[in-house]
Amino acid sequence: MSKYFFTSESVTEGHPDKICDIISDRVLDALLAQDPMSRCACETTAEPGAVHIMGEITTNASVDYEDVARKAICEIGYTKDEYGFTDHCDITCSLHTQSPDIAMGVDRSLEAKQNDSEDIGAGDQGMMFGYASDETPEYMPLAIALAHRLTRRLTEARKNGEITYLRPDGKSQVTVEYHDHVPVRVAAVVISTQHDPDVAHSVIVSDMIEKVVKKVISAELLDENTCYYINPTGRFVLGGPAADTGLTGRKIICDTYGGYAAHGGGAFSGKDPTKVDRSAAYMARHIAKTAVASGVCKVCEVQLSYSIGVARPISVFVDTKGTGKLNDEIIAAWIRESFDLRPAAIIDYFDLRRPIYAPTASYGHFGRTDVHFPWEEINKAAAKRLAGMVN
Repeated sequence: MSKYFFTSESVTEGHPDKICDIISDRVLDALLAQDPMSRCACETTAEPGAVHIMGEITTNASVDYEDVARKAICEIGYTKDEYGFTDHCDITCSLHTQSPDIAMGVDRSLEAKQNDSEDIGAGDQGMMFGYASDETPEYMPLAIALAHRLTRRLTEARKNGEITYLRPDGKSQVTVEYHDHVPVRVAAVVISTQHDPDVAHSVIVSDMIEKVVKKVISAELLDENTCYYINPTGRFVLGGPAADTGLTGRKIICDTYGGYAAHGGGAFSGKDPTKVDRSAAYMARHIAKTAVASGVCKVCEVQLSYSIGVARPISVFVDTKGTGKLNDEIIAAWIRESFDLRPAAIIDYFDLRRPIYAPTASYGHFGRTDVHFPWEEINKAAAKRLAGMVN
């Protein structure tokens, strides 16, 4: 029997990096709400008492970026001076338009210039990965699925007043034990949650286990040997940007598959859908999920690679980790035949020029059960075609 352990983490929306992701995606949504053709590559930093918004934005929209940031910070829950960071912090902006050299390749692809069409090119070079497995109903690795459930539960318990001493910052980590590549139990749970200074550590430990862990992780996965590490340092009063500088795009593994799959390196938040870092990663996830849902494989990892200014991907790679009923090369051919992988086609396929991005900025872009994302839908017709290819 093959036995191993795998660990993934998640962070709450009050984590300093997630504050920045949320502000960047709120800016993008505000732009798209007025001008769906907006180009946006927005980065945010947060530190004690200050937020700085920077990047490249080309748009006909008129957006009060400072107001967008303050509302986001307030909704996250940073509203008390004792937190060391609030919605009344200093906010500065340093924004400029997209480089004309980049815009030239995005506005019309290499293929469009050769064939006199209107197709757009990829906004940058790079490789994007999508992943799916059948070990959870949402087609995600179990460890990251559970880690996200824990941080969502932490935020829910804070915002609904069920646990009154909680503050916005927090993290979770889940270790899953596998036997022959099948998850069998949760071996360890780590929760580090920001809290008011006058609460006893023993109270936090009890509440986290009874009101958070056991509310979202099924009893079948927990046993007498499951280890719990609750606020292991013993104190977590100062948190958020008051304790640690935040930056957009630093939680790309939390955003995707918890380390279980490859990652091309590109972040998502603050980027409009002409950036294949975002849109092609969404398409790769959609394809991988459709492949697994077809029953042809138990696991599927898809890589798409692009060149700046070129519409069609340079390569399509599939790895079913030995679980496929078809050769990976056949599945790759199915992808090319079933899905239009040009950036403009992906944008149209998912209707991505809409303000739908703010909810993606915390608790993951994939496998979500609390919100609906178009890339999480299964292409049933394509899945049926793939299944029909099995002899």
